[in-house]
Amino acid sequence: MADAASQVLLGSGLTILSQPLMYVKVLIQVGYEPLPPTMGRNIFGRQVCQLPGLFSYAQHIACIDGKRGLFTGLTPRLCSGVLGTVVHGRVLQHYQDSEKIEEVGPGNGQKETSSSFDRVIKETTREMMARSAATLITHPFHVITLRSMVQFIGRESKYCGLCDSIATIYREEGILGFFAGLIPRLLGDIISLWLCNSLAYLVNTYALDSGVSTMSEMKSYSQAVTGFFASMLTYPFVLVSNLMAVNNCGEI
Repeated sequence: MADAASQVLLGSGLTILSQPLMYVKVLIQVGYEPLPPTMGRNIFGRQVCQLPGLFSYAQHIACIDGKRGLFTGLTPRLCSGVLGTVVHGRVLQHYQDSEKIEEVGPGNGQKETSSSFDRVIKETTREMMARSAATLITHPFHVITLRSMVQFIGRESKYCGLCDSIATIYREEGILGFFAGLIPRLLGDIISLWLCNSLAYLVNTYALDSGVSTMSEMKSYSQAVTGFFASMLTYPFVLVSNLMAVNNCGEI
């Protein structure tokens, strides 16, 4: 219980801190370019036209809506994060409890030890089920978060509060409106998870020497690198999901 509470508090803190950058990222994903490009140089030193960076976009939003405007959509995003953490933990706990029951069952002493690859498949499957359940439950809040942000472009006020946003989506689109963009988001999460764990297993098994004294640190680094690589490959799913979630939701 204490671990779940600490995860919720930590996740909420990170969500609040990252909200302005999340806001800017979503506006960039939908193609919003309020500022003209500036002259700069690329990594080869060649002079090119460049779009403003994240902080320039954030400053533009703050000039129009104030610093408080940078936290538009924070409430549904916090709800999504808290609910997702709880659901994810409950599903994993259910699998752990089921495994304990199997271990104390009859014939446990004759059970063979599974290989490391089998454990990776088993753990990845559990994580996939937990993430999918959390995504399915929290997606309506994700849709409200995106639409609350994107309406900045047309200066609309359809999705101002959580309850008003729920009523608006249900009145205009019905239940299915809360799950716009769910399929590509689920596919992106599942593919990213399997790619990350599979690549990490291959690197840890065949590329790293088990005699290295800092093996645990090396394996954690490989997990982070493969996770970043997998997220890059599955980014199109995230982009499509976000665009589907905000499509035809207003004047944009």
